[in-house]
Order: sequence, then structure tokens, then C-alpha cells
Amino acid sequence: MKKQLLCAIALLMSAHLVAQEEFKIICGPYLQNMQEDEVTVMWITNRDAVGWVEIAPDDSVHFYAETRPAFYQSINGRKTIGRLHRVRVSGLEAGTSYRYRVISREVTRNEDYFVQYGQAVGSDVFLHAPYRFTTFESDPSSVRCTIVNDIHGKNDLQKALLSRVPDSATDFVFFNGDMANHLSSEQQIVDDFLKTASETFAAETPFFFSRGNHETRGRLAYEFLNYFPTPSGRPYYTFQNGPAYFIVLDGGEDKPDNDIEYHGLGDYDRYRDEEARWLQEIVQSEAFRQAAFRIVLMHVTPVNDSWHGALETRQKFVPILNGHGIDLMLCGHTHQAYYAPAGENGCDFPLLINAPDQAVDLDISDRQLTLTVRDSQHRTIKTLNFPTKK
Repeated sequence: MKKQLLCAIALLMSAHLVAQEEFKIICGPYLQNMQEDEVTVMWITNRDAVGWVEIAPDDSVHFYAETRPAFYQSINGRKTIGRLHRVRVSGLEAGTSYRYRVISREVTRNEDYFVQYGQAVGSDVFLHAPYRFTTFESDPSSVRCTIVNDIHGKNDLQKALLSRVPDSATDFVFFNGDMANHLSSEQQIVDDFLKTASETFAAETPFFFSRGNHETRGRLAYEFLNYFPTPSGRPYYTFQNGPAYFIVLDGGEDKPDNDIEYHGLGDYDRYRDEEARWLQEIVQSEAFRQAAFRIVLMHVTPVNDSWHGALETRQKFVPILNGHGIDLMLCGHTHQAYYAPAGENGCDFPLLINAPDQAVDLDISDRQLTLTVRDSQHRTIKTLNFPTKK
């Protein structure tokens, strides 16, 4: 009886502490799906709230000079309530810089015909400069991006590799899979890499994501796209920036579907079949064919690996890509740096596997793609140049 009483008291004290916890933003903002005329701004609060983004031109006028346009996350005309906030800001001008702030107002009661609000929190534009971003240009002559992979929750490594991003005119960052060991909870995503990314660069420089095999694991794996939305609504998608057309592929898991580790839930062979049919349409598209450079990003490598996932990508994706002028494929997964020029391993395109402790910079103009591999001290390890095939 005494033990039960102590447990009850502990639960009440715990509930009291939770109730007293300050309402706050626990992660973000971070930018997703940057395009010429829109961007998605995301952040997470510790309790349910209505969230919105306010936008202002990037000029010398103070943010508080006037009422700024507000964008909300809504579904069919009704603003949403939740902890994960995903606000699509649209109607923007291409190649234009904007200032912004995020605000959340806590919802303390949500009934059929009554909603009660609590505190409001947001990014400070009084003592600190507002966040900034620049939309993709409609027809830029160059683009610069940085790729990392296989960080596996090592925040110090991620921060070291990407510390140059805010000061290097980088258009976007690309996470090429296995940023976490698995997706067990929202807090684990935040702790493993998302908070560090938001604080290092992602509030002002967008990142795109290729799902790694470790991001397919864990109780929260089904919600991957809620936190990292894509243009297609699937883990595989395309996007274009300037002279480069990017194909993002998803290799799925690396072992056979019936492996005991997947507990009977693996269905990746048929998933890759569906993805291959989609890829056949992509390489026939006009946007793909007209691009000066065509770059493929995929976590699981189709070469230098004999596990099932790698064999599947080699059999199902490489034959579709061959003969269509792919300029470069970038992979991770093996945790070892490897480069194969075009014509090796059954690929008629060059392929680079990036190591976890290195970052890849791509500088792309309409005439040349320059690839630079750097270590965590930003020292150059390798440089490769690829002229356009056009």
C-alpha cells in the first residue's frame, strides 16, 4: 500500500512539473522544399499550438514597422493544432531574399466549439536580427551545395563538417542518409541531428534528405516524411536548381525483406520495383533531358557492396540510368571513401561514395561541375572536374 501511495505521489509530482514547464520551441526553425516561389518552414514546440510564419522583405525597414503577412499551416481552410509545425510560404519571388520569424500560440483546451489559448512564443526580432532565406533563382548560371552522410547522431562531427555553410554562399545542404541510428522518437531525431542542423545552418539554408536504411528503422520511421517533406510526397523525388537536375533515390533497407531484424515488416523489394517504374518516367522527362548536369543521390550504393539492398539498386536502378547522360552519382552507406570513374562496375557514369568524416562540395555552372571532398577541418582531400556533356 505504501509503495502504491509513493507511486501515486510521484506521478502527481511529475504531472505538476510537466504543467509548470515553460511553453517553448524545442527545435527549429529549419527550411525544407526550397523552390523558386516557395519554401516550407518547420519547427517543433513542447506542447500543442497554432503556429505561423511572418515574412518581410530583406530591406532596412524594421520588422516591426508594419503588420507582416502571416502564413499558417492549415488543412482545407482550418488551421492545424499540434507540436510539429509545417508552414508552406508561397507566392515568393525567385532569387529574392526575405526575413522571417516563427510564432506559436499554445492551445490549452481544444473542444468542439471552444478553443482556449495560452502563451505565445516566437523568434526574437527585437534584440536579434530576423532569420533570412533566399529563394532559388529561376534561371541561375551556377549552384553550390554540400553533402554529408552517415553521421549516425554524431553532432560534433556534423557541426564541424557544416560549420562553413552559413558563410560559404551554399544554396542548400544534402543529407545523404543515416543521419540517425534509427527513428525511435521525436526527441531522438532532435537530439541526433536536427537541433544541431537548425542551430548551425538550417534556419537560413535549406536541406534536402535522402532516406538511409537506418531512417527506415524505429517506431517513428513511418513519420519520416512528416519531419522531412519532399516535393513528391515520397522518399524518392526530383528537384532542379539552375543548371543541375537532381534525382533523389531511396535504396530502402540493406538486407533481404525476410531478415529477422525486420520482424516481418520488410516489403522493400516491391517498393524498389515501384520506384524503378517512376525512375523510367523521370529519365524521359523534358526537364531531365534539358539540364546541363544530371546528378543522382542515393544512400545505399549500387557498387562496392554485395548485400541485398545494394544488389537490388544495381539490378533495378542502374540499367535505367545507364545511357541517359548521368553526370555523377553520390552515395554513402559503406563508411569508406570510394571513387569509380564512368565505365566501371557496370555504371556508365562516375560514382563517389563519401565517408562519414568528410563533406562533398559541388560547384556547378552551366559548363562544369567541380566536386571537392573536404575533411572536418575543411582541408581538401580530393577535387574532380566534370565538363558538361551538352
